[in-house]
Amino acid sequence: MLLLPGLLLSLLACLGSAVAQVSHAELVRLAAAGGGVIKLTPVLFNALTAPNREWSAAIQLTALSPQFRCSPCTEFNPSFKSVAKAWSKVPAEQRDQHFFATLDFLEGQDIFKRLGLNSAPVLQFYPALEGPSVRPKSQRLEFSYDFNRHGFAAEGLAKDLSAHTPVPIPYSPPFNWQPYFFGATFLLLTGIAGRFAWMYLGEIIMNRWLWAALTVVLTLVMTSGYMFVQIRGMPYSQPRNMIAGGFQNQYGIETNLVAALYGLLGSAYLALILLVPRIPSPTRQRASIYLWTGIVFVLFSILLSFFRIKNGGYPFKLLL
Repeated sequence: MLLLPGLLLSLLACLGSAVAQVSHAELVRLAAAGGGVIKLTPVLFNALTAPNREWSAAIQLTALSPQFRCSPCTEFNPSFKSVAKAWSKVPAEQRDQHFFATLDFLEGQDIFKRLGLNSAPVLQFYPALEGPSVRPKSQRLEFSYDFNRHGFAAEGLAKDLSAHTPVPIPYSPPFNWQPYFFGATFLLLTGIAGRFAWMYLGEIIMNRWLWAALTVVLTLVMTSGYMFVQIRGMPYSQPRNMIAGGFQNQYGIETNLVAALYGLLGSAYLALILLVPRIPSPTRQRASIYLWTGIVFVLFSILLSFFRIKNGGYPFKLLL
């Protein structure tokens, strides 16, 4: 009879250990399914930050819904995802000892109230408190990431968190194709212009249409945000994302897309103004009007859809 309580205690200890292992396995599975980021609920948040945790966690508390119009949240979220994706490339032995997770205000209002948060985004780091990866007591302190000091860039985030993760985060910024794109385009245009200049140097230099075309191209590129991207050092693009939300963000590829749309729209209007009136056949002229008007509507619809993405909830649209 005296053995019975001991057996029950042993059984409960084994069951508790199994639950802990299942909980950790579930966190590993959710991180892999989310591209390195666990999308939290209040229950998952409590499990991830449990006082007996054997792992560390970097948790983004944000408000990405368009109704909140949180531009800093939208600006920081791609950086957080990029760093988490870089961490997913670490060998499983170290990767599974640290997690990246995000909790949106709509899914975790009680958590925000419990933490006393009245603004977003906030990045909280929770160190491991038990297990093989636990650090000395002086280094087992929860802290919030200092955005005022480090900014929203992924490179600074990876560098700062690497001092607290089991191994440094192997983050490298996306390769910027923009200088090479413009360099190759410049060389190609220079080569073509040089060939013709060799044959018709005087005629080409004095050709007003050449200078008009160069002026239009340069104007389109500059008015589409080229210098904005260069001065702020924005990346050319992000994985699976070519358009940055918010008016304070812009990827390099957006400059090319918007400049191309402006150029095509301008060409369509010129065709309606200059080419269509010169068509002698009334039937062909009417068909050309419908054609170019339809092209204008389609292109402007695409441009307006870009604006909707940037504005984050703009309710109006044309075709798309």
